[in-house]
Amino acid sequence: MPTPMQQLREIEKQLFAYHYALTAISYDDATVAPPESSEGRGEAMAVLSAAQHRLMTESGLPELLAAARAGALTEQEAAEVRELQRSYDELSKLPAEEYAAFSKLTSTAQNVWVKARANNDYASFAPYLKQIVDTRRRWAGYLSPEKAPYDHWLNEYERGASTEMLDEFFDALQAKIVPLLARIQKEGKAIRTDFLHQDWPLAQQAELARRVMRRMQVDPAHCAMGESAHPFTTEFYKGDVRITTHYDPQDMTSSLYSVVHESGHALYELHTADRLKYTVLASGASMGVHESQSRFYENYLGRSLPFLRSLWPDLVELFPTQLAGVRCEELYAAVNRAEPSLIRTEADELTYSLHILLRYRLEKQLMAGELTVEELPGAWNALMKDLLGVTVPSDAEGCLQDIHWSMGDIGYFPSYALGSAYGAQMLRRMKRELDLDGLLEAGDFGPINAWLEERIWQYGTEKEPGWLVENACGEPFDPACFAEYLEEKYTALYGLG
Repeated sequence: MPTPMQQLREIEKQLFAYHYALTAISYDDATVAPPESSEGRGEAMAVLSAAQHRLMTESGLPELLAAARAGALTEQEAAEVRELQRSYDELSKLPAEEYAAFSKLTSTAQNVWVKARANNDYASFAPYLKQIVDTRRRWAGYLSPEKAPYDHWLNEYERGASTEMLDEFFDALQAKIVPLLARIQKEGKAIRTDFLHQDWPLAQQAELARRVMRRMQVDPAHCAMGESAHPFTTEFYKGDVRITTHYDPQDMTSSLYSVVHESGHALYELHTADRLKYTVLASGASMGVHESQSRFYENYLGRSLPFLRSLWPDLVELFPTQLAGVRCEELYAAVNRAEPSLIRTEADELTYSLHILLRYRLEKQLMAGELTVEELPGAWNALMKDLLGVTVPSDAEGCLQDIHWSMGDIGYFPSYALGSAYGAQMLRRMKRELDLDGLLEAGDFGPINAWLEERIWQYGTEKEPGWLVENACGEPFDPACFAEYLEEKYTALYGLG
């Protein structure tokens, strides 16, 4: 007779198979599927989601979990039981038909969003967004009736997050960033950017992406790169991770930094411990911890002068005409410049958190019923003007720019800012223990990757997010570190003294 833990492992493997199938459909949808083919995918995802729901709720899972807890468990087994219990507690409270219908809804909504953004047609997307918001609000009532709906979803993406915590975090960031940005605009030295906006051949951009991934030691035998409207990373399992990028023929740095960012996500997934394969622990611990890795590579490493010095020979070889008369130090200043912009994914490191703050405030109002889906574009445009001083010319460059809401990911955005803050604190400790600048200038990511694998990557979801952050930083989370990092970097970059 199999032990309770052996029976749980069989359920975990079946859950892995459903995850694999649903991930394959989603990846195909975002990359190579024909534009009018969403109906069949939506049906397939609804069937698979319903089967996944039945597996979790009709396989005697509560009894198996209780029996497993009654015996002696290893640390890993205890973590598997913990995560399965969390999933069961959530799924058992959601009606199966609603769970399947939501999978179909978001599959359709993503395709509607692609067309809506291309045609600047918010009205065509709004009914789907309304259904998504209504469903998320209703589900929060099923799952955490004692909480405000938005607090439930914030905690789903980052355990421990709440509007109270994030209000304090974002208010402190805003108080630091807005005056610093004003000083830069008034007193900062000029930064040359004329060379950024010209023709950058796509074939050379693709070759640069491949070279950067090799330099970062992203294993091409287990990680492939595709193209999509919105760059993303998805993991089938640790042996098959996919990233995508989007090439802009007028801006080489857009793809460069999306590749570095997504490679940070990929490295995390590729280096979870082998012992976690096919279990519920075999992926990143939380959205915030995941973003700490992607933004660590993109901003703290990829935008550093030592990294760009190591990459400079490749850049000059691939783009000799475009970079004629340009110095590496000028590229460093240009890719770190701070100026208000429309698009979150292209925002500089300083103003990026204001883009997240905007989305956080709008999501909070939507989920509280204080803002309707129909009012969203106007509210978005007003807040962009208030926070960044930017006038939004179209919904395509405003509230339609992100794919996340079409995927149902309400509550996800704050994890980007939290990830940046976690990463700043990790950087502080890593610099104490490694010659980081020397490694980057030599193009040697081995010790950097090993440092993060030892402290974060190997554990997957076995450890809680708070434990991982403290394990990497050597101390509990300190949000002030991020603000201090930004002030130090941008004061030096703009010669503010």
